Amino acid sequence: MKTPFKKRGQQSSRQRLHLFSEQAALSGERHIKENFLKRLPHIGDVRLFVLEWALIVIALFMLAVTQSLWFSDSYSVEAYTYGGTYTEATLGKVSSLNPLFASTNSEKVLSKLLFSGLTTSDSSGHVGNALAKSVRSDGSGKTWTVKLRDNLKWSDGEPLTSEDVIFTANLIKNPNVVSNYSSNLNRVQVSENASGEIVFELPAVYSEFASALDFPILPKHILENVDPSTLLESSFSSSPVSSGPFSHNASQVVGSTGESMIYLSANEHYYRGEPKIENFVVHAYLTTDDIKSAIKSGSATATAELLPTDSKEISSKTIYEKQTKINSGVFLFMNTRNGALKNKSLRKAIQSGLDVNEVRSTIGDEQPLDYPILKSQLELETWPELPALDVESARNIVSSSEEKTLNLVTINTGYFPSLAEDISGQLESLGFKVNLQTYDPGQEFVVNVIANRSYDLLIYEIELGANPDLLVYYHSSQANQSGLNLSNYNSSIADDMILSARETADLNQKKQKYEAFLKRWIEDAPSIGLYQVNMSYYFDKNVKPFSEDVTLVSPTDRFVDVKYWGVEKTRKNRTP
Repeated sequence: MKTPFKKRGQQSSRQRLHLFSEQAALSGERHIKENFLKRLPHIGDVRLFVLEWALIVIALFMLAVTQSLWFSDSYSVEAYTYGGTYTEATLGKVSSLNPLFASTNSEKVLSKLLFSGLTTSDSSGHVGNALAKSVRSDGSGKTWTVKLRDNLKWSDGEPLTSEDVIFTANLIKNPNVVSNYSSNLNRVQVSENASGEIVFELPAVYSEFASALDFPILPKHILENVDPSTLLESSFSSSPVSSGPFSHNASQVVGSTGESMIYLSANEHYYRGEPKIENFVVHAYLTTDDIKSAIKSGSATATAELLPTDSKEISSKTIYEKQTKINSGVFLFMNTRNGALKNKSLRKAIQSGLDVNEVRSTIGDEQPLDYPILKSQLELETWPELPALDVESARNIVSSSEEKTLNLVTINTGYFPSLAEDISGQLESLGFKVNLQTYDPGQEFVVNVIANRSYDLLIYEIELGANPDLLVYYHSSQANQSGLNLSNYNSSIADDMILSARETADLNQKKQKYEAFLKRWIEDAPSIGLYQVNMSYYFDKNVKPFSEDVTLVSPTDRFVDVKYWGVEKTRKNRTP
């Protein structure tokens, strides 16, 4: 009996709902007709009122949108993220990707991006650990022990071990391998102890040997069967396995002049973690004019190859420039062993007759450099006095000499050609006959000119390091083809001073030793200081290069924080 009553109730409710809907629809229709459609013909009478309301509604809408965007900026920030391609324009041919033979700026950049050493200059400009977890001395300064970081790997996934370090050290010491790193490991014995650590036994005490451990490590599993004398021609030199922030991807020759592009990819096995930049391209140009064009056109992201004076020529709202002083110096080296300048009196004549201030006036705002030690490296109370300019006395010495012909050599980069012209002119005014030769930088120049000391005078830039170390450039043991004693300077007194300064860890004693050496250096005149180098870095304003807080010892130290460089941007919420 309950079911029929329930059905009748439901039907009654539906009927009432349907009736109510029809009444509401009719009521709404009458309301629209009476209050809107019938009044439309009269809208002209109230058009100003309608316009005012429309403007108010639009203004409220725009205010809401603006407020939304403003609040969005307040809780989010633009940040660099993973991805993108960074193209660095460098100068000089790329003849080899083997870091032991890096000589041009292009090759040095690639060496830094592809390979890691045991130590490196950190962002503060001091010596810090790289592949090494720890570096310690036994207290005597003659035995140094290095412990590697855990789980190091090459870019091909193979383990990087102490065997690779020992292999590389012995390779560098091999007389068939002419490398810039040879002087650091001269007569150093390298072995592995029972704990798997690498032990370096030095022939003499060196209190700052950790700075000499920045040589690039090479993979034993790739090169152990390669004859050291053919290392430069091996396939590794064109397609290396690496340990740095990037790995080699491909190489492309551009045209027939030697210009090339080297394509790198982020190394997932890099000991500091994979970089944010996905692809890094090193475009090796042969002239600075080509680099200027690349920067202006945007085909290159950045370069460190241009001078401060180039800023006017490539001035643009999209290009930023920052200048950073580096621990490198340009010197006029005098060959003390061969040619006319074996004669000390002629070297002294050049020392007193060359107007260095006039030479410096042609190169802009570079910092003058009078000594082979930077004042930022060592704070002496008094610096030895340099000879005063005395052109007349210098001319008298030259006129009385039988041998007056000098071969002046430099490379075609930066200020060097103009410096050479100026110095050549001054020397000729003193009575010398000067043969000026300018070479393209590269391994050929290093092997044929630098190694053989085929010059009387050389204008060249050298890296002075984080700490003063005169052995590399002025100790007699480095006056050979594999060494960097570019003056062929040979003085037993100077040798003793250099070694004793290296041996002591006492700062006051070190200062005394170096001050004594500087006096001897001025007296013997193996070289003349010209200027300390500034690095100008031009880059696209939309990318993130090295931090302003990074202190550079050498130009390639700009890559110390390359892991954090960025090209691609995204928005991220701010951390509360």
